[in-house]
Amino acid sequence: MARKKKHDEEHENHERWLVSYADFITLLFAFFVVMYSISQVNEGKYRVLSDALINAFKPDGQAPAVIQPPQVPKGPNTGVPSGVIPQMPLKHGDDAKRRVREERMRNIARDVLKALEPLIKEGQVRVTETARGIAVEINASVLFKSAQAALEPESVRALTAVAQVLATTDNAIEVEGHTDTERIATAQFPSNWELSGARASSVVRLFIDNGVAPARLMAVGLADTRPVDGNQNAEGRARNRRVTVMIRPDPPDSGVASELEPAGGTTEASQTPDTAETQRP
Repeated sequence: MARKKKHDEEHENHERWLVSYADFITLLFAFFVVMYSISQVNEGKYRVLSDALINAFKPDGQAPAVIQPPQVPKGPNTGVPSGVIPQMPLKHGDDAKRRVREERMRNIARDVLKALEPLIKEGQVRVTETARGIAVEINASVLFKSAQAALEPESVRALTAVAQVLATTDNAIEVEGHTDTERIATAQFPSNWELSGARASSVVRLFIDNGVAPARLMAVGLADTRPVDGNQNAEGRARNRRVTVMIRPDPPDSGVASELEPAGGTTEASQTPDTAETQRP
């Protein structure tokens, strides 16, 4: 009888590995559940990155493609850590509105390019797409005589064509006057600040005279604080002497605040070679 009992005890010892194996499988399952829970995609950040890449690399004239973020489950048990509020994706209606707005901005840009085609061919105008809207950058030598703020007759015809395009829209418009670092000190313009502001105001007045609502317009004089090229040579200074017409994507009463963008923060949509110009501001 004693031998049989000893044999039974040895048989029970052979089954103990199953307990450790079951514990290991349970822990491994829990590990993968935790890893899955903390790997949820932030759709808001994914969409911002997607839009930035589209604007940076899309070719001229091509409509931006929409990159859809991966689908993630929604609900109370999606594994989002407590205390973190996930960003909600755009609703279908919001996405449709954005597409309509982008199409409208492309149409405006196309009409402006057509109106300024002769100056663009001469390298005096650059049209770019930025985060703030469509920027129409016009060389100051086309618009004004040196150290003056009265529009030249040739430029009046070109700006009138632009004004006729803008009069049919409701977008907010900011007109920025820029100079180079060459100082001016006259009775009419004691500094580049007065000169740049007067030049922006001249363009605004022309727009108003051609049907653009005054409430949509803003004139800004920035002097030499927003250079787009170096001021060490005549070509760079000529590039910095300019008037920029910024066409915003929204109406002026949309509640979107204006933020002046530092130089170099644009994504090129259409460009032409620059021409050197040796006049003063």
